[in-house]
Amino acid sequence: MAIHLPFNKLSQWQQVAFCAALLERMIPNYQMFSEHTEFGNYKVLRNQLDLVWQWLDKANRCKINYDAQIAKLEEQVPDPELFDFLGVFPALDSAMALMSLFQAMQDPEGDGFINVSKLSENSVSYYVELTLAQQIDEVTPQEDEIMISEQQILEHPLMHWEVATQNELFDFLTSASENKASCVKAKALVLEEGLSNLGIEINA
Repeated sequence: MAIHLPFNKLSQWQQVAFCAALLERMIPNYQMFSEHTEFGNYKVLRNQLDLVWQWLDKANRCKINYDAQIAKLEEQVPDPELFDFLGVFPALDSAMALMSLFQAMQDPEGDGFINVSKLSENSVSYYVELTLAQQIDEVTPQEDEIMISEQQILEHPLMHWEVATQNELFDFLTSASENKASCVKAKALVLEEGLSNLGIEINA
């Protein structure tokens, strides 16, 4: 793992904002998967993430029925065994990250916030590994399984971008005021490129 952030230095509000911002870069991967396979309802994830942002607006804070939201989200979780499409893995990571966030908002003492960070990083790592293996196979077809080193993954531009984004977001939130303006800035920071964490263009 390339990312080790001291989440205990952030308040609960800052941790939730961090995870919500990361999810803005993750759920477009679910949208692409859903459109390709006709499984799941992307709007459920989009609406739930909007609910989290609303919770973060202390001036107009909403109450969240976590059990109801988690139950609704469970129906959208894809089973990788049922799909012959690599997009199922980042879609699964997106849904599990949102579930981890809801669980962490219920129980801030657990590992939920850290899990969101790890799931985002894992999505990128796995995608990079597959992309590199595919590129090698196209140049010189391999009969045996292609082994990609951790160093090769870490040096890939997408992984550089993931690490830099999480660090920049963390640094910003460390000193950010707990208000709607900070939410807007955090969201703008991660959506500046208009791309998901896998480099997929985000459809408005």
